[in-house]
Amino acid sequence: MSATQQSLQASQKALLDNVLAMQESMFAGFEKLVDLNLKATKSALDGAAEKSKAAIELKDAQEVLAFTSSLVSPEKLASYGKEVYDILIGVQGDISKLTEGHLAQGQQQVAEAVEQFARNAPTGSEGAVALLKSSLATATNAYESAAKAARQAASAAESNLQAATNATLKAAADVSKAAKTGARSSAK
Repeated sequence: MSATQQSLQASQKALLDNVLAMQESMFAGFEKLVDLNLKATKSALDGAAEKSKAAIELKDAQEVLAFTSSLVSPEKLASYGKEVYDILIGVQGDISKLTEGHLAQGQQQVAEAVEQFARNAPTGSEGAVALLKSSLATATNAYESAAKAARQAASAAESNLQAATNATLKAAADVSKAAKTGARSSAK
């Protein structure tokens, strides 16, 4: 078997391994989402049963006002959203690592092909070989810069999401506290 055939076979095997690893990562993420949704549904049904029992025992308008303010739980919604986000970010991170590894391997193969071409190039083609090597270096640098920018953007987005979630939870807690205080004030 020639070196080219061996290289092609190794490349195909690596590609298949990457596809299978991506598939496994996506399925694991899907399993986590299904599990999270089952738990959220069970919790919602249990909460609805409890709230239904509590609603039957309400006696006056102040109790109704306090009860309605307790129906929605922004903390639970934010927690659910954060868990979904974490699962999706985990899967995306796995796929990014696999893709980056595969691209690095491809870059290495192209670099090796250029080196082999340079060794076997006819006399007088040094300029073309130098241009080819320069183009490869430029493309590699551009890819690395784009990958770095993408990682920084993802990090900034995650920080912004965390800040927005914290602000939402604080606002929800403030509204809930104000509603409870208002219900107590009107009861007096």
